[in-house]
Amino acid sequence: MKKIITLVCTIACIFGLTACGSEPEYTAYEKEKLSNAEAAVEQTILPCFQIFMEDDKMQLLDGYTADEISYIIQNSFGFYADGNAIKGAVTSFNNAKESVGEIVKINEVESKIEDKTIIVTVSVDGTIKKGNAEVILTNDMFMEMQSAALNEESTMGDAMTKAALNTIIGISTVFIVLILISFIIALFGFIPKIQAKMAERKNKKEETSIDNTISQIVEKEEVDVTDDYELVAVIAAAIAASEGAASTDGFVVRSVRKVNRRR
Repeated sequence: MKKIITLVCTIACIFGLTACGSEPEYTAYEKEKLSNAEAAVEQTILPCFQIFMEDDKMQLLDGYTADEISYIIQNSFGFYADGNAIKGAVTSFNNAKESVGEIVKINEVESKIEDKTIIVTVSVDGTIKKGNAEVILTNDMFMEMQSAALNEESTMGDAMTKAALNTIIGISTVFIVLILISFIIALFGFIPKIQAKMAERKNKKEETSIDNTISQIVEKEEVDVTDDYELVAVIAAAIAASEGAASTDGFVVRSVRKVNRRR
């Protein structure tokens, strides 16, 4: 039973991959629109942006509104486009000059339909390296350009270089984090020493306080003892006077107690 289930799952995966890899079926009208879109991009739209990639042509659109730019493009180059889309495309093509250079040759052109848009991808040769231009048009009879951009084509060497850089950055980050963790763990060894020092200081303060208290009590007791001696002398003299003795010689005071006068 398990073998049958495995076989069915394998066949389903094969059919799924086949369906994913199959090209969409277009009608004759859709094929005609794709062909017209490719021709418009290759013969009209890309040459337009090639002109704006020249250094002295970049400022031609400065000072014009989006509607004015749309009108200029339609009358000068013969295709519909929003003025803001033209500005964004010109900026993208000029930024790509640093990595791709100026377009010298148009190679393969591919197109596809996605919902209400037609996406045309063009492989171009630049003076520095190859690039890919992507132009998005509306999926209708007007084929108004919605956006366009030029990006450098990533080669296997570029991909490997980026992968190597990402690997180095990842490994470096891991080592840095491990070093920080090791440093923090090493600091834990100083915590008991710090606590011991704090406890020692606290004990010293308590001992000093106790010593001060004891010294104060001793001083007070000495004062109190002196007072008791004086009291004993006074009492002895009073007793000698009451007995008619001339001095206190022969009197021995065994204890002195305070009389409770409340009784």
